[in-house]
Amino acid sequence: MLLSGKTAIISGAASPRGIGLATARRFVSEGARVAILDIDGVSAEAAAKSLDPISGGAHLGLACNVADRESCAKAVDAAASAFGHIDILINNAGISQPVKLLEITSSDWDRIQDVNLKGVLFLSQAVVPHMRQRKSGSIACMSSVSAQRGGGIFGGPHYSAAKAGVLGLAKAMARELGPDGIRVNCVTPGLIGTDITAGKLTDEMKAKILEGIPLGRLGEAADVAGIYTFLASDLSAYVTGAVIDVNGGMLIH
Repeated sequence: MLLSGKTAIISGAASPRGIGLATARRFVSEGARVAILDIDGVSAEAAAKSLDPISGGAHLGLACNVADRESCAKAVDAAASAFGHIDILINNAGISQPVKLLEITSSDWDRIQDVNLKGVLFLSQAVVPHMRQRKSGSIACMSSVSAQRGGGIFGGPHYSAAKAGVLGLAKAMARELGPDGIRVNCVTPGLIGTDITAGKLTDEMKAKILEGIPLGRLGEAADVAGIYTFLASDLSAYVTGAVIDVNGGMLIH
């Protein structure tokens, strides 16, 4: 198994059809013990209990508002105390808002930036000291094809800006943390079928989108979970500062 004996923290992972929970399930299947963080603590606990048990101990479900530094520190300390060490951090939590440029309010901007970008900073700041102690760790951050192409289907310009910020932050982290044995990489999914997109695509919209995807299908949460697994494992031991597209060819550079 690729993650045998490893421990992982995954943010934004309580949604039943989400990428975070799909990743948690994949990690567990590869031998990892997982802490699911979500702003909804009750749902996080339920999601953790739904995971298959492993011999290393129980999985955790913890309430965490990634946009709040103290909340991140509390959740990470709880996971570190229960697990003994932290090997993997998946900065997966995010929110979107489909509005046009002139419709973005100050509060809209702050909310989107806080969760999608500041959340990556705060949760990483809480985890890095634990990884530095062991001179080892893998951090993967959720960006988006929206950051690369200047807009997406369900995210406004402020969402694109936040996800572009994640790319810059992760690369800077990779440079700074490399000497500590900590790898930092980004994933940029295209349109993935999750609760965020459920029921929002008409047949006409879907057909038009598929015309621009060489693989001819929309993505699934499991597609992204597979890439997170690669980045978390020793298969990517010499990969840091990378951006991996998971979009079926929607954006071929």
